[in-house]
Amino acid sequence: MTATPPPAAPAAAPLTPAEDQQWASFAHLGGILGFIPALVIWLVFKDRGPKSNVEGKEALNFQIAVAIAQVAIFILNAILTAVTLGFWGLVGWLLPLAVWVMSLIWSIMGFQKVNQGGSYRYPVSIRLIK
Repeated sequence: MTATPPPAAPAAAPLTPAEDQQWASFAHLGGILGFIPALVIWLVFKDRGPKSNVEGKEALNFQIAVAIAQVAIFILNAILTAVTLGFWGLVGWLLPLAVWVMSLIWSIMGFQKVNQGGSYRYPVSIRLIK
């Protein structure tokens, strides 16, 4: 006897425009914590709301660029600190701090713009996810 496969899970209901705008804005605000909130919001809501798809993707692309920049700065700081016998360590902490502050500011600006009904594009971003 052949067993019939279980029925597929029903598709999640589409978001209302207000919910779509809310989750889209949260994708930007999640950048304060890194790329994980934007990734989760985009994966969960991309098929349920057009604004969540666009804004979640934008926030995720920016946060991936920030993560790449932080890793590159870490490597650069390690090399320069070794080459300068530790002197670079006195100023090397300013680079990751500057990237974090700009990420924080732009994430909050994105949240505010999308929360007010607009759309936000980050000034610096790598468009890895299309």
